[in-house]
Amino acid sequence: MKRIILTALFALTTLGIASAQSYFVIDSEKVFKSLDSYNNAITELDNLAKQYQAEVDNRFKSIESLYNNYMAQKASLSASTRATIEKQILEKEEAAQKFQQEIFGEEGTLMKRRIELIKPIQTKVFAAIEAYAKANGYDLVLDKASNTSMLYVGDKVDHTAQIIEELKK
Repeated sequence: MKRIILTALFALTTLGIASAQSYFVIDSEKVFKSLDSYNNAITELDNLAKQYQAEVDNRFKSIESLYNNYMAQKASLSASTRATIEKQILEKEEAAQKFQQEIFGEEGTLMKRRIELIKPIQTKVFAAIEAYAKANGYDLVLDKASNTSMLYVGDKVDHTAQIIEELKK
């Protein structure tokens, strides 16, 4: 009986060691940041975001100015004029919010541009990782950049540098 248990434990340990050898870890954030095309795309996106944010801010400042002028003159205006100006302010505010959503929303201009710039880079990186894994007999790739519960990774299983080298070829 002891022999069967020991044999089973040995077999499980051997399988565990063999399967533990078929994975590697990378830091995808480090890989992406090593690519000039990625850094240039991020810079372009940051600049676009700043430009769009300035335009959004200007629209809201214009509305605020209109509102402040209205509040200063409110007492001297007729009820119908007040209603007209209030309606105008609300319409401009809604338009500014709609514009902001069209730019910064999930389906917005900035997100579309991000996909346009980053997707080809991601495809290239993921293809390089897959090719490296297949060429070296790995079955699993773990990303330590997005795994917040990964507490320790030994240098032996971290292949980030190798992936960066592959991408630079």
